[in-house]
Amino acid sequence: MSPLLKLDHITKRYPGVTALNNVTVSFEQGEVHALLGENGAGKSTLIKILAGAVAPDEGSISMEGEPLENITPALSVKMGIGVIYQEFTLVPTLTVAENMFLGKERRNGIFLNKKTMTEKAREVLGELDVEIDPSVPVKQLSVAYQQIVEISKALAGDVRVLVMDEPTAPLTNAEVDSLFRLVRKLREKGVTIIFISHRMEEIFQIADRVTVLRDGKYIRTLPIGQTNAPELISLMVGRSIDEQYPAREARIGETILEVQNLCAGNFIKNVSFSVRAGEIVGLSGLIGAGRTELVRAIYGADPLTSGEILLCGKAVSLKTPARSIAQGVALLPESRKEQGLVLGMSIADNLMMSTVKKLSRWIFLKKAQCTRLAADYIGQLRIKTPSPAVKVVNLSGGNQQKVVIGKFLAASPRLIFFDEPTRGIDVGAKHEIYQLMNRLVSQGKAIVMISSELPEILGMSDRILVMHEGRLAATLDREEATQERIMQFASGNLGAS
Repeated sequence: MSPLLKLDHITKRYPGVTALNNVTVSFEQGEVHALLGENGAGKSTLIKILAGAVAPDEGSISMEGEPLENITPALSVKMGIGVIYQEFTLVPTLTVAENMFLGKERRNGIFLNKKTMTEKAREVLGELDVEIDPSVPVKQLSVAYQQIVEISKALAGDVRVLVMDEPTAPLTNAEVDSLFRLVRKLREKGVTIIFISHRMEEIFQIADRVTVLRDGKYIRTLPIGQTNAPELISLMVGRSIDEQYPAREARIGETILEVQNLCAGNFIKNVSFSVRAGEIVGLSGLIGAGRTELVRAIYGADPLTSGEILLCGKAVSLKTPARSIAQGVALLPESRKEQGLVLGMSIADNLMMSTVKKLSRWIFLKKAQCTRLAADYIGQLRIKTPSPAVKVVNLSGGNQQKVVIGKFLAASPRLIFFDEPTRGIDVGAKHEIYQLMNRLVSQGKAIVMISSELPEILGMSDRILVMHEGRLAATLDREEATQERIMQFASGNLGAS
């Protein structure tokens, strides 16, 4: 049988880089086909070509043996190709139902049939086992629920091929389970799923076959039952990675941060904990538990209602991020593109943002020092770029994250909050960030790491704080922590043993 969808000898070039180089890959009807590769491997370009957003320079695409020429976004949708991008394409001011049917509105004559769209939206959301009011504006939803709306938006049409680019990144375990149940239903109906994820455990849970790309080239396609995680990682990065979470010997020092009875707004309630030099403290919990809100309040990005913060035993008032940076506290935000970077500026300009006063004399920048700082952190963090002048928007996700890290390391912090430090980046870049975190704590710095990935929490943390509904539900040592225990406390079972 011929495949449902085939890309033949696809090449796409951009100035100075070949994004895809002679790639041939096929997708069978009714399969979940995982697409793996590091950031910059060519996955996003391949998706854009399928969606009609980008035209290949060479090669051809066919569906059921029939060639597809001059693909446009409208033709792609007409052919039944739906794409769920990693970056949201929602209109915040429109309702859930209006977003789901944007460009394919249901009408009575010249008037929108909002009732029909709302009913259909409720039906699609019901298949995902989530309770979202279709009449609510999207801007009122959490990031996780916005992701679900993106998925529902693609499912509102008659899809034959559904591309999912990191669809689970902002979802809880329960929401991922619901999504995978839906994926299996679609597969049974004959829909082909192209599934992109950096979470290796998800690939083995949901995929039938897996294709690996590296540096824009096709490497290999394997049935999922005939491979394993080490082999796939080796194919992706071109080398073996011995340990996913690099080992280190914790050397615990003095208490750097102590939080006492901290409250923020109506949500963070009476939280107390401490963090010591030389340790990584994992902050775990379900989406909405208050993890990000807690660290933003400590950092001065959001106001505190009550409570006390001590740095090295001394009470401090961290009312603004600028004050926190001056006190040696850094926060690497969850959303690097919206809160961590100025995408239209260069790597060098982003790297010096937190230390611009030190690099200035009156209103003038010390150019030689700025150049040295940029070159230093590009080298230290192995940021892949031909020049410090390259705009950050043109970097891969992993390299963008490294720029955010470099920006704050330039301010010489002693306490660093990492909020979802490896979300949406490839396995090779993850490993480099883990190694960097180990180096930082070995230098006597303290780290608090928020992560929604339990293996990451367990693999990197010396202690684990579990939050539930704005409160600290448990503090677990590394030796006593398991995924099951963390989830018990995170879900509100405070009597877990």
